[in-house]
Amino acid sequence: MTTSPFPFDLTGLQLAPGKGLAVQLYHTLRERILQGHIDRQVKLPTTRELALALNISRTTVVRAYDQLYSEGYISARVGDGTYVSAPATVIAGTPTPTPLEHSQAKPRLSALGERVAATPKLMRQPGKPRAFRLGVPALDLFPGDVWARLQADFWRRAPDHHIGYSDPAGDPQLRTLLAGYLRNARGLVCDPEQIIITAGTQQALFMCAQLLLNPGELAAMENPGFHRAASSLALAGAEVIGIDVDGDGLITQQLQQQPDVRLVYVTPSHQYPSGVTLSLARRLQLLEWAERNHSYILEDDYDGEYRYRGTPLSLLSSLDRQQRVLYMGTFSKIAFPGLRLGYIVAPPALVDALINLRMQYDRHSSVPEQAVMAQFIAQGHFQRHVRRMRRASRARRDALCDHWQRMRPGGLVLPVIDAGLHCSVRLSTIAQQEQFIAAAAEVGVEVDGLTRFWLPHSAQQAPAAGLVLGFGGVDEAAIANAVKALDKAWR
Repeated sequence: MTTSPFPFDLTGLQLAPGKGLAVQLYHTLRERILQGHIDRQVKLPTTRELALALNISRTTVVRAYDQLYSEGYISARVGDGTYVSAPATVIAGTPTPTPLEHSQAKPRLSALGERVAATPKLMRQPGKPRAFRLGVPALDLFPGDVWARLQADFWRRAPDHHIGYSDPAGDPQLRTLLAGYLRNARGLVCDPEQIIITAGTQQALFMCAQLLLNPGELAAMENPGFHRAASSLALAGAEVIGIDVDGDGLITQQLQQQPDVRLVYVTPSHQYPSGVTLSLARRLQLLEWAERNHSYILEDDYDGEYRYRGTPLSLLSSLDRQQRVLYMGTFSKIAFPGLRLGYIVAPPALVDALINLRMQYDRHSSVPEQAVMAQFIAQGHFQRHVRRMRRASRARRDALCDHWQRMRPGGLVLPVIDAGLHCSVRLSTIAQQEQFIAAAAEVGVEVDGLTRFWLPHSAQQAPAAGLVLGFGGVDEAAIANAVKALDKAWR
């Protein structure tokens, strides 16, 4: 057995080539000091001696020693050498917490922090969209070459005011163009000053909830409904109650029995997830309720551009005469979700407060992305893309209906799909729902369960079961293959 020429043992000290030798040596020596294997007053070898012993460059050892010096683990004595600075027990006076100690230490959070911590973390499925993933438009049709050219044009000419801090309400040109688009395409007449650009609908939801609700106040929404809307309302401190949905949308008679509700969230153009449209009579009743109770309505028009049959009903915002509706739109379902650009059209009385709140979030959305989107609209690309997306989604809707009608997977019948990018099918039991979802996953098809969209503590003892299928994200061939796979999986 060879005796080490140094006052501590180098056994086991191995450095992997090409992986940051100085960092490895620093960590190794630090751990040995902390664990007491090299104790106080031990004199370390010179950088040259250690380099020779380990067959590495002296520079590597110098860098490792310098890091240990800077952190106080070693010190130099003039004319004498380098020594460990303190006993291991002193350096490691605060032991690393064990996993058990971690689990017992509960952070002290605010009331909002407690609600955030208790909110389930729901992540999107990774990878390329496949049938029948929800919330995905025809990403394969987005004109990336046009977008890249507009981005390059922006950066070639980017003026100072486009790369510095900007208006928290959003790019003025984009807001003006959006006002024109909403007037022509959605029948919503508004002033550009009423538009606030956001980082998507989720931020818009949370902003509106924070502005209009005090902790403990009542907020209502469709049930089943968009679970992230429920989360935003709950995080703002609201007590969220569900209002049932039937073939005409939100049952306003139930809402009228709740005079203390301060805010109601709805998806009237295409209810999420049932797919029904809020009837004109219900729209008028909802507006009358809001006026009578001095309450507000959040109108989420997340996929209102997709209409396949009949004339779209007037937006709640366009029917609103008492300034009770906040309209929320997004580019996610027309352009691409990763863009993270949405907007609020607010009643004039709420505009300044929302802009100030937007300022506190992240000051403003990405200025370059807003400027590029403004040019995308101004040059006519957006309108052409909307038409292309409508044709594609109609073709994909038709492919789903045609193949499903021929095969009838699981004996299920699809509803009539007049709008949107998804549909839902009711089932008799939750067990059947889970069985269908599991069988679909085994053949590579994504299907969501309807029970996921019911609010906790719903009035119903057992929320109705069903399946929710998105058809916008994949082409007709993929839809045909997915229906065929489900037909085999659900036999």
